[in-house]
Amino acid sequence: MQKPLSYLLMISAVCSSIISISNTTLAGEISTTLEDNNQPLVVTSPATALENSHQEQTMAQVTSVSQLSDVQPTDWAFQALQSLVERYGCIAGYPNSTYRGNRALTRYEFAAGLNACLDRVNELLATATADLVTKEDLAKLQKLQEEFTAELATLRGRVDALEARTSELEANQFSTTTKLSGTAIFAPINFFAGNNANGANLDRVTSFGDRIRLDFNTSFTGKDLLRTRLQATNLDALSASTLTPEGDLRFVDNANFGSGNNNEVAIDALLYSFPLGEKTTVILEANAGAADDFTNTINPFFDGDGDFGALSNFGTRNPIYYPVAGTGLGLRHQFNDKLELTLGYLARSANNPTSGNGLFNGAYGAIGQLTVQPTKGLLLGFTYVNSYNADLTAGSNRANLRTALADNPSLPTSLSQFAGGDLPISSNSYGFQASFQLSPKFAIGGWVGYTNTRTLAAVDVNGSIIPRGELDIWNYAVTLAFPDLGKEGSVGGIIVGMEPKVTGASRGLRDAIGTDPDTSLHIEGFYQYKLSDNISITPGVIWLTAPDHNESNDDIVIGTIRTTFTF
Repeated sequence: MQKPLSYLLMISAVCSSIISISNTTLAGEISTTLEDNNQPLVVTSPATALENSHQEQTMAQVTSVSQLSDVQPTDWAFQALQSLVERYGCIAGYPNSTYRGNRALTRYEFAAGLNACLDRVNELLATATADLVTKEDLAKLQKLQEEFTAELATLRGRVDALEARTSELEANQFSTTTKLSGTAIFAPINFFAGNNANGANLDRVTSFGDRIRLDFNTSFTGKDLLRTRLQATNLDALSASTLTPEGDLRFVDNANFGSGNNNEVAIDALLYSFPLGEKTTVILEANAGAADDFTNTINPFFDGDGDFGALSNFGTRNPIYYPVAGTGLGLRHQFNDKLELTLGYLARSANNPTSGNGLFNGAYGAIGQLTVQPTKGLLLGFTYVNSYNADLTAGSNRANLRTALADNPSLPTSLSQFAGGDLPISSNSYGFQASFQLSPKFAIGGWVGYTNTRTLAAVDVNGSIIPRGELDIWNYAVTLAFPDLGKEGSVGGIIVGMEPKVTGASRGLRDAIGTDPDTSLHIEGFYQYKLSDNISITPGVIWLTAPDHNESNDDIVIGTIRTTFTF
């Protein structure tokens, strides 16, 4: 030996304790977590959770000091580390190949690291290398072992306590395969100014409501997912007052002049996804499916489906995605890290066996999208949607003609004679979406969407005829996101755009219903403040100029404060 083994072992003990977290230390940390958290967070097998946590935090043995990315030959301890790694195998690194040599050291960690090196010494002794160890070395090692006897005993006690608690959790666990998560939203909503689509003043009434979701996420193989969602809400859609889908809130979940379900619990989303080979994923949608279940909507800081991000339907994603809803199939194939293809077909009345309904004879939406990531931070989406009897759920009444005629109790004067009509339509929509994160603190994005809607039959409503024809519908938006604004995990957002507007129509249809005369701008701002890991508060304002694309109507200003609880 060139140096006394005791000197090397002392360095090894210190270094090992700095870079490693022993099983006993990890057990103590998990035990503390369980004691400090009164909620039953562990719904998988506790033994599995402990194993997963250990895999995330423990380090891998390294065989060369070059494997530690943050250790350089100029570091003062480089030679010592190199010797300990290559001669004694008593050094480990973090999973991300770092060493973290400047991290603070506790006595418990020192004890655990020392114990690991003593085990290595025992291995050397057992393999006929006892001639390398002198009596003086063993005496010093024994002294060190005795000095840390109390710490090691404490760690053993904590492990014993953790094992007892783990056994109790295993006996009373919720499920070995299912994780329960939930989201609860509470929100006051108020109109501060504006007219409805008929030019009447909006009542300055503050409403308050909620949306509750419970997700049961089950995996049978570790790669598949069965999601069962229970949902209850009592929020009414703003379009019941504004008489236009423009400005409807996403977390209300009841666009198209609907109302809440009085907090009656019902199954909402029900889907099963599984891999088909290494690059393809299949998604089966049994109920309340949507395009974002299997398609990237290219709006990362805004599309939180109402729970997070944008407040409105329009701000959440390009409206051309909304006709794809219901029951059906989604397919996602990733060619490589830069290119992905999404295909999907969802029907709105698949469970109805009567004429004009079912999986293929009723309302449906079919989508195809190519998602491209040409460089880091830049994401592009090229989207095509074909739909039947399905509207955009954002924009003017004319842009949602079928729904407006059937469900809006008080249409604008130009459409009122057609109220109650059952108008069959077919649409082809084309969209381009982009998102570019220029820096960790700023991202810019947006989209443009074009929809061509055809009325498939001449409809007589109380003697007034809606002829066959075509509508040209455009929408666009620019989004600005400010991640970690004010606090890590918070985000500020601004959306400026035009909700779907009928810009042109074939002659007969134009004579009957007209086109949208003016341009309404949708201006939305919000600040999502992360109060804690489980609570966020999002005050926001939506300003609609010329509501329903009609300058005769005074601007609408909507204010809300969305509070989101997650668990």
